[in-house]
Amino acid sequence: MYAYKQQKVNDLRRLRVVSNGKLNVIKHPKKRRNSAVEIFRTVVVLTFLFAFAYFVFPLAYNNLIKNVIFPTELPMNISEQYHMAKNEYSRPKDADLYSISNPTTNYISNDLFNNRLLLTPTIQKTHSEITTMYQTNEMKDLKTLLVSLMREYPMIKPSIYVWEYENGRFIDINGDKLYSAASIIKLPVLVRLFKSIEANQLTIYDDMMLTDYYQSPGSGNLQYARTGVKYTIDQLAKTMIQDSDNTSTNMLMSKLGGMDDINIGLRDWGISKTYVRTWLPDLKGTNKTTAKDMAKILYNLDNPGFLNINSREYIIDYMSHVKNNRLIAAGLGEGALFVHKTGDIGTMLGDAGIVYAPNGKKYIVVILANRPHNAPQGKDFIVKASSLIYKAIVG
Repeated sequence: MYAYKQQKVNDLRRLRVVSNGKLNVIKHPKKRRNSAVEIFRTVVVLTFLFAFAYFVFPLAYNNLIKNVIFPTELPMNISEQYHMAKNEYSRPKDADLYSISNPTTNYISNDLFNNRLLLTPTIQKTHSEITTMYQTNEMKDLKTLLVSLMREYPMIKPSIYVWEYENGRFIDINGDKLYSAASIIKLPVLVRLFKSIEANQLTIYDDMMLTDYYQSPGSGNLQYARTGVKYTIDQLAKTMIQDSDNTSTNMLMSKLGGMDDINIGLRDWGISKTYVRTWLPDLKGTNKTTAKDMAKILYNLDNPGFLNINSREYIIDYMSHVKNNRLIAAGLGEGALFVHKTGDIGTMLGDAGIVYAPNGKKYIVVILANRPHNAPQGKDFIVKASSLIYKAIVG
C-alpha cells in the first residue's frame, strides 16, 4: 500500500496544472551528448580494429591458419630432390598443432611479434659477454698484394678479413659488406647450440629422431639415411660441421627453437649483420653474413666469458676435422692447423677459420667470394689469397 501511494506521489510530481485546469506532462530536457567523448571512443575503436587487421590477422594467417589448414610438405622421396634444388626450394617454417598449443617458453624466439623483439630475452645468459678484436695497424704491404691478386680475377668479388693475434694487425677488404653465408652459417648455429647447452636447455647426449621432414638436399648424407633412427646432439653437430650436412643443421635449428632463436642469439652476442632467413639448403643465398661478423665469432671461441672450456673443446674438435680442405687450407704451409667452416652455394664460395702455424703464429682469416655460378676461378682465388696471407704473417 505504501509503495502504491509513493508511486502516485511520483506520478503527480511529473505533472503540472495549468490555468485552464488541464494537466500537462512536464517535459524534462534531454541530455546532450558530449561530441568530444564520442569522437574519442570512435577513434579508439577504429585504432584497435586497424591494429588487429594490420598486425594480428596477417601473423595469425601466415604462421598458424595457413600452415595448419594448408600445410606445405617436403617431398617424401629422394627422386624429387633434384626438382627441389632446380626450383630453389626453401623449407617452410615449422608449424604444427602441438607447437601451437604448447609454446616453448624456454626459448627467446617466443618474444618475437611481427619480427620485433617485445620482451627481454628469457634465456639464461650464461657466459654471454662477447668482445671485439683490438685492431692496431693494417698490413698495407699484404693488402697491396691481395688487391693486385683481385685484379687478376675481375670476375671474383671478394670480401677478406684477416686479424693477427700477436700484434692485432689486420686486413679489411669489404669486411662489412653483406654476402650470402651458405654453409658458413652453420658456425653460429653450432655456437648457439653450445650456448643453449650451457644454459641447461639440453645436453650433448640428448637425441632427435630423423624423419623425412628434415631430410634436405645438397650437402651431407643424412638426406639418404633411413628415417626413424635417433641421433644424439653430438652426432648431429659433428655431422653438421665436418660433412656440412644440411639435414642435421635443420634438425638442430628446430631443436633450438627455429631461425628466430639463432638470430636473437646473434644480436645478444653483438653480431649485428648476420642473420638466418631460410632453412637449408639456402639456394637463393638469403642467409647473410659479413667477413668481420664471422671473424668476431671465431675470435670469441677463445673467450672464457663467452664459452666455457667444455663448449670450446667440442667446437674446436668439430671444426678441426672439416673434410673440405680445398680452399684456405690448401694455401697454408706444411704443419699448419686450420679450425674452420666452408660454404658453397654456386654463386658464393667461402671459408672462415683460425690458422695455427707450427712456429706459434696464429691468425683469423675469412674469405667470401662472389663468382659466376660454380666458376673454378673462385676456388683458385681463395687458395692463392690464403697462400699470400700465410707467407706474409708466418714467413
